[in-house]
Amino acid sequence: MSETIKIAGVQMDVMIGRVDENLSRIEDATREAARSGARLVVFPECALTGYCFDSLDEARPFAEPVDGPAVARLTALCRECDCHVIVGMLEADGERVFNACLLIGPAGLAGGYRKIHLPFLGIDRFVTPGDRPFGVFSCGAMQVGMNICYDISFPESSRVMALGGADLIALPTNWPPAAACLADFAAPARAMENHVYYIAVNRIGEERGFRFIGQSRICEPVGKVIASADREETILYADIDPAVARNKHLVRIAGQHEIHRFNDRRPEMYGAIVEPVAQPARS
Repeated sequence: MSETIKIAGVQMDVMIGRVDENLSRIEDATREAARSGARLVVFPECALTGYCFDSLDEARPFAEPVDGPAVARLTALCRECDCHVIVGMLEADGERVFNACLLIGPAGLAGGYRKIHLPFLGIDRFVTPGDRPFGVFSCGAMQVGMNICYDISFPESSRVMALGGADLIALPTNWPPAAACLADFAAPARAMENHVYYIAVNRIGEERGFRFIGQSRICEPVGKVIASADREETILYADIDPAVARNKHLVRIAGQHEIHRFNDRRPEMYGAIVEPVAQPARS
């Protein structure tokens, strides 16, 4: 018999440039979620730092390496709570700064992702594009992949992680009003088309004239939304079963209506997906 795992998404406001205060709120929310049984707690994009910086020079003092003090505090927190967290941050790597999220557990850093698809918005105007493949990481009995915000608009990224064995894809995000359709349609679609669980965790509040809409979602592998939020600070919970996500052979009527999310693919027909398309540069 398969075992379900409780996950949580913390929809919260974030204060730009106030890492210690944001981290304290992350610690408080993680403890609350862990007391409710969550084994993985997901936070928004740039939850440690804020997002709407006006230059890389302004943001750089708040970026940290993955062996920095914030990760040390979060490791201690996960050890205390016997859980994992996924937290958005600005990662410093030498002179480069990445919009990143980290998977941290009781033993320390368990995985990381650097945002690959960068919109012309906020700190993403200035950071270095992600330079590592889409990875899948062990998180207890789950296999977890990570994207950040705008990545949800590029379905190839979720497909790569699903093919790599992801049971759950986590999307820390900072969705503004124009992104409301992503909560309603893209998150369920990414779950359904890959037959995986999908958790998109947005922030709320305003930052330098930009408003963030909440609307966090947890979706099950058939695309159904099983937990959702509006525009308030809250914690979403859902019980997931990795065995469900791993079974890509869906039998609706045996011998008459069966589909396989992976075996029915035709990769030989998809060549155009990986061909670059020339577009005018931004003016």
